[in-house]
Amino acid sequence: MRLIKQSFERDGSGFVTLFPEEPEDMWYAYNLIRPNDLLRASAIRRVTTESSTGSTSSTRVHTTLTIRVASLDFDPQSSQLHVSGRIAEETKFTKVGQYHTLDLELQRNFTLEKDGDEAWDSVARGIIKEACDPVKSADVWAVVMHEGLANLAVLTGARTVLRQRIEASIPRKRNGRAGDHDKGLEKFFQTTLETLLRQIDLNESKPILLASPGFTAASFHKFILDTAIQTGNKALMAQKSNFVVVHSSSGHLHSLNEVLQSPEVTARLKDTQYAREGKLMDDFMALLRKDDGRAWYGPTEVEKAVEQGAVGRGGGVLLISNALFRAQDVAVRRRWVRLTDKVRDLEGGEVRTLSSEHESGKRLDGLGGIAAILTYPLDDLDEEETEPEINNADANGVET
Repeated sequence: MRLIKQSFERDGSGFVTLFPEEPEDMWYAYNLIRPNDLLRASAIRRVTTESSTGSTSSTRVHTTLTIRVASLDFDPQSSQLHVSGRIAEETKFTKVGQYHTLDLELQRNFTLEKDGDEAWDSVARGIIKEACDPVKSADVWAVVMHEGLANLAVLTGARTVLRQRIEASIPRKRNGRAGDHDKGLEKFFQTTLETLLRQIDLNESKPILLASPGFTAASFHKFILDTAIQTGNKALMAQKSNFVVVHSSSGHLHSLNEVLQSPEVTARLKDTQYAREGKLMDDFMALLRKDDGRAWYGPTEVEKAVEQGAVGRGGGVLLISNALFRAQDVAVRRRWVRLTDKVRDLEGGEVRTLSSEHESGKRLDGLGGIAAILTYPLDDLDEEETEPEINNADANGVET
């Protein structure tokens, strides 16, 4: 994402113009745009005109529209973002109040304007900063497979996306007919490799994980290198050091979580955002199992811990799901923004916003979307506060 222009007022209102350059940028836009925002972008509008004779004709015109956002629809597989709302500024082809859906496109500017108190809060500005960071965590490719099934996925700083699923029927090994199995497996490997090569850029050096039960991944790895030699594909051969072969319990995508926790993969991905967030969740779960009062989860419990200054300097970490910041209720969003600001700016603790599209974020969502590692133990944060009992005689002003 490229930042074209921004202007923020003291009251938190203002606008920003952004230029999305890659599919991942649409995910950031989805987390940035909220209902009631003003969004200006290029659009195609069908316009009906009537001639002097009374006949009508319909044409599609390219124009720029500004809408007051009502809803968003994001397709994680295709990274397409559709934003619907009512037109807020009249144009030659449209009137105020008409309904329109803007399809945000790569390589085309869009301008987002937020008005109202604290509209551009620290979380929204943080999303812009992360989206426009040129050294965002590198992508990691993964092929999770078993014979006849391969799942191609890409891990970015914010998401895990299934890019392609390949299925093939491979004959079983039988006495005297092992050749049919070998031919079927080779064809499956060939299809998987061709699909992988259409997805990745061989000029970039990024880890490529190959995972499977048994020896399927290792056989596929050998097939890749043999193919590179036979075809003279130097770019593919240059990727040799990026391949990591690892065991998984199955060829289904959910096995990717265990793959990413294996020592050989952890060592290769130690500097990626995904690995850092995964380790924080592992540390939290380890403390939770110890039950020593240093790990708490849930909105009420975590807010109590922050109020008591236990999520600050010296190891305090607030883990919060980005799904909480997508709340349509402004008051709910503001609640979490102020909590993160307090931990980071006043208490000096660490704040980690986990993506709900990553496995670590999904684990956090299962705990209510918020958790904390405390600097010192606290007990009974999950106990409900009760009002002190009032003696009836005291309440009536009668001495006892």
